[in-house]
Amino acid sequence: MTLSYSKLVLLLAASIPMAAQAETLHVSTPSTSLVLEATQGNPLKFMYYGDRLTDADADALSSAGAPAMDAYPVYGMTSHRETAMSVTHPDGNMTLDMGVTGVSESTQPDGARVVTVSMADKHYPFGIDINYRTYPGADVIETWAEAVNRGKGTVQLREFASGYLPVRRNDVYLTSLYGTWANEGRVEERPVQHGMTVIKNKDGGRNSHTAHAEVMFSLDGKPQEQAGRTIGAALCYSGNYRLRIDTGDNDYHEFFAGINEDNSTYNLKKGERFATPPLALTYSAEGKGGVSRNFHKWGREHRLAHGTELRKILLNSWEGVYFDINEEGMGQMMADIAGMGGELFVMDDGWFGSKYPRNNDSTSLGDWVVDTRKLPSGIAGLCATAKKNGIRFGIWIEPEMTNSLSELYEAHPEYVIKPTNREPVQGRGGTQLVLDMSNPKVQDLVFEVVDTLLTKYPEIDYIKWDSNAPVMNHGSQYLSADNQSHLLIDFHRGLAKTLDRIRAKYPDVTIQACASGGGRANWGVLPWFDEFWVSDNTDAVQRVYMQWGTSHFFPAVAMASHISASPNHQTQRIIPLKFRTDVAMSGRLGMEIQPKNMTADEIEQCRKAIAEYKQVRPTVQQGDLYRLLSPYDGKGAASLMYVNPAKDEAVYYWWRLNNDVNPQLPRVPMAGLDPDATYTVHELNRIDVEPLPFEGKAFTGRYLMANGLEMPEQHNVEWSKKSDYSSRVLQLKKK
Repeated sequence: MTLSYSKLVLLLAASIPMAAQAETLHVSTPSTSLVLEATQGNPLKFMYYGDRLTDADADALSSAGAPAMDAYPVYGMTSHRETAMSVTHPDGNMTLDMGVTGVSESTQPDGARVVTVSMADKHYPFGIDINYRTYPGADVIETWAEAVNRGKGTVQLREFASGYLPVRRNDVYLTSLYGTWANEGRVEERPVQHGMTVIKNKDGGRNSHTAHAEVMFSLDGKPQEQAGRTIGAALCYSGNYRLRIDTGDNDYHEFFAGINEDNSTYNLKKGERFATPPLALTYSAEGKGGVSRNFHKWGREHRLAHGTELRKILLNSWEGVYFDINEEGMGQMMADIAGMGGELFVMDDGWFGSKYPRNNDSTSLGDWVVDTRKLPSGIAGLCATAKKNGIRFGIWIEPEMTNSLSELYEAHPEYVIKPTNREPVQGRGGTQLVLDMSNPKVQDLVFEVVDTLLTKYPEIDYIKWDSNAPVMNHGSQYLSADNQSHLLIDFHRGLAKTLDRIRAKYPDVTIQACASGGGRANWGVLPWFDEFWVSDNTDAVQRVYMQWGTSHFFPAVAMASHISASPNHQTQRIIPLKFRTDVAMSGRLGMEIQPKNMTADEIEQCRKAIAEYKQVRPTVQQGDLYRLLSPYDGKGAASLMYVNPAKDEAVYYWWRLNNDVNPQLPRVPMAGLDPDATYTVHELNRIDVEPLPFEGKAFTGRYLMANGLEMPEQHNVEWSKKSDYSSRVLQLKKK
């Protein structure tokens, strides 16, 4: 990051008194610039965000006629527009009138640099600090606000966005994600029009089943993958959010992002500070793809737990046996995945419960003791079996939840979220209840669940952390009567405190965020989690669409993608193993299947696929993504590829989605290669009797990016193995 001022010397970590003249604040990354105007006594002003400028050009923006709009609009003195923050002072006054008082800069232990602009109300003892954080080598700027109550009374925070960005009106398109359970991460692209566009979540505990707290703005008309000025925004929060785009009577679409304040008014007491979650911003002139690659690089290197490390290939027990957990069956599945070259086995739901055995989803959550009727040798025995097979062992938990049929609930009914004088609404299985993470005793309990498991069984390598219920009742038995509106915020603060403790003691364990599938695909939890479960729907065809959408903001290393059974358990669609495997190999490869139900040929096919995935795993999980042909374009196919940073290896994926006869599918040019290099082509997961015509042949990167390679519509296999599906995975290696 580069920070510069005209006529102003910046001292690290020191607040700077400022002269009355306007000063230019230039926050930059390797390829982008954010330019602000800071004048003592006046509101902080936004001037520019886009391609990187020189310091001279940044200083010249004002004379070039650049707008000087409030960088963080507040309510009160001009109250006819949307605002980022509104409050009620102890005397009932509902206005803010903010002026800059100083600027400071600090360097964090990880090398990130933070610029803080401090503002104070001109009458009341209330302040707002606006922060901007950048990281070495990353084209992402994180911004957040901190409200400070320096008075004696309580200030009510009624609106408290993390950040604001004006986007110039000029045929701007919005890209966002929508969906529902088992159909998450669907892409929607539409022009930004007059009026208000709102994207929000009110689940309470999870936030990405229906919509996502991430969007893109294409500034030059319809979104393109490899061209066009594009802004990306991602709210790094795990709870309820609200994104607003207000298009009124001026020249801008005004974008606000932050916590959803519905039923969440926050009482800021004397001396307290309230920090909003970060809003991550990025910009690229290389279209949506450039924005995605910026987010992926930033996420892997600075936000995602162990983001630069390769993920293990695993078998999860859920769709293989569901609740039918037993020692013999777990041992069989471990031996089978080990035989196929897998590296990890995860035992899912159904392993616990004493008084209430966990045989279905209606009992036992909170009673995290091994059911020795199912597992006589306990977890220690399973860990030993995993070691014997040369693989690691993982386990499923849902520590934020309980059932009304559980020993935990019988002992501590005060731990659950419920309103005073009302019976709680119960969720999954008719009995599921959410624990109140705002309560320190509940935080201790959740920590102890993980701590006990990992202390008693240090061999556990992986935790699948689930969350299968929204916050259905608004009411905390812990919070005071006047702070009940804090629940939905303090729940996630408590979760963060708990995860901090877990990671401090167990920094190396892999933890997956599974929240009824894709309910926690957000940058708010990923600093503590290594990956997320994209969806409970493992259907390969639907996964093409869901993973395509999710890839707009999240890298492959974070996206768990599994080979499942056919017919698929959710859709009943019959899909050949080759297609299922090729889709799963485009993310973090795993299996969600009962191996003993597979044929010998299928097992051998998976063994070969796993071996070949290991060869390209670094490129898939750490490479740059190029989305080539969208499944949403209706052209009968989808295609993407990963290119490693050195551009000496790439992995190309192609899936046929149109099952018609003679569909006339397009040839797909590649992207991201070195135009002057020559690449040899090798097909992975080949099932054809004869190799493809270009197998082993060499082509220049320039040719491949201009023309691509012709993909056959069908596989050349014996008649009994033909199907209406086809797919290809190609490895390209620089000669």
